[in-house]
Amino acid sequence: MTDTDTSITGWLTGRLPDDLFIETPEVRVDREEITVIGTIESPELAAGDDDAARRQAEEGRISRFRESTRDRRIEVAREAEHRFDRKVAWGVRCGDSSAMFTHLAVPVMTRLRQPQRQVLDTLVAAGVARSRADALSWCVKLVGQHTDSWLAELRDAMSRVDEIRDAGPTLD
Repeated sequence: MTDTDTSITGWLTGRLPDDLFIETPEVRVDREEITVIGTIESPELAAGDDDAARRQAEEGRISRFRESTRDRRIEVAREAEHRFDRKVAWGVRCGDSSAMFTHLAVPVMTRLRQPQRQVLDTLVAAGVARSRADALSWCVKLVGQHTDSWLAELRDAMSRVDEIRDAGPTLD
């Protein structure tokens, strides 16, 4: 049986300690990695504190959370990595601040024709990216930002296909 995004999310939702996050975390899954992004309580500030003080307080809260939950997160990650054969990455949101603690940068090989290479080379020459790899990453992020709703619909459709496939007969 292949593990679907929903089965991985379900397992993590049941496995994570109840007091780790203040709401159900966002779980993102791909072939190499499971990313768990949870929300933690924002610190209370004194009246009149400015945005800089708020950001610093949130960063401090995130840092404290990272250190104080490390052992529990490692325990869950080890179980999930063994169960699902994927690495587990962690991130957190606190107020308007967010941070990723661990995550993979996976190399992806591609073949590009000259017009696509010229786009990447222009981004490098303009200082937008340090290399073709950085330029390609930048392009993928840009496309993702501008097509979020379409990509979400596509992911939902693919998830439904996985559910139907998993419900079908198995070959023995």
